[in-house]
Amino acid sequence: MYKEFFGLRANPFNVNPDPRYLFLTRHTEEALACLTYGIQSRKGFVLLTGEVGTGKTTLINKLLEWLRLQQVATAFIFNSRMNVPQFLDYMMADFGIPCDSRSKSQILLRLYNWLLDRYRAGETAVLIVDEAQNLSDEVLEEIRMMTNLETFTEKLLQIVLVGQPELEQKLKQPQLRQLRQRLTLRAKTHPLSLEETKAYVAQRLRIAGSNGQPIFDPESLLTIHRYSSGIPRVVNLICEHCLVSAFVDQQKLILPAVVEAVARDFDLGDNNAAAVMTAPAQTNSNGKFDVVEALRTLATLADRLRDSEQDLPKERKI
Repeated sequence: MYKEFFGLRANPFNVNPDPRYLFLTRHTEEALACLTYGIQSRKGFVLLTGEVGTGKTTLINKLLEWLRLQQVATAFIFNSRMNVPQFLDYMMADFGIPCDSRSKSQILLRLYNWLLDRYRAGETAVLIVDEAQNLSDEVLEEIRMMTNLETFTEKLLQIVLVGQPELEQKLKQPQLRQLRQRLTLRAKTHPLSLEETKAYVAQRLRIAGSNGQPIFDPESLLTIHRYSSGIPRVVNLICEHCLVSAFVDQQKLILPAVVEAVARDFDLGDNNAAAVMTAPAQTNSNGKFDVVEALRTLATLADRLRDSEQDLPKERKI
């Protein structure tokens, strides 16, 4: 419903990692170039890290979109909390490699022969592991061993590990030094600057169908950047709920006071984008915005915040 009110065709601030909305900053372009170069050059092992909400998965989805257009075989593991047998089973299934045996040796032999066939045909295969900071040391060691699937000159399997900064710390452990030494390229995502935040909001509105009519007051964009610290996911969250609030009040232009109110609802302090756990308001089955559900969501948030304040210990009077 609010899409009509603001003249939009789609929800511009959905938190889903839609590659259509990838915002190419200098850092993002460098990261994407690093990933594509590493894969095309058969470097074997590439690492992508970045803070929570800085667009790693959106970037990876853009990479996957490009790889599929190039007809490159891919396996994308998005749930990293698996043991070694589960990891191997999932990888083989996503690559589409049939293997009746549950024996690890037979699975690896089948994978090696499949990779060799692709190599002889001039094709490659890419394994992408998201949330890799959650991988156990045993699974990480198994991934390292996969880099031994090679010819005399090139790696048969290209591997991209994606994770939060904790992944870099994990790889510094002595028992993982062999894996760390195999990393040939490293890329990072970063928070947005103020100017990038303004351009980011404008781009998402444009893709969603905006005709260029201002929706956010310039001062509101400054406030959004201040409360989000330039984290794209938090920018989306704030902007989404600003649109909800402005629609309810029938305001065509979102003023700083609206942003401040949303930031208070989510307990966001200046330059503190942590602990944002609630997704934007839901849509109904017809894809139209549900105002009642949005208001319920905001009311629930306010109740939770009030409850948490009441649970705090009272200061004793001496």
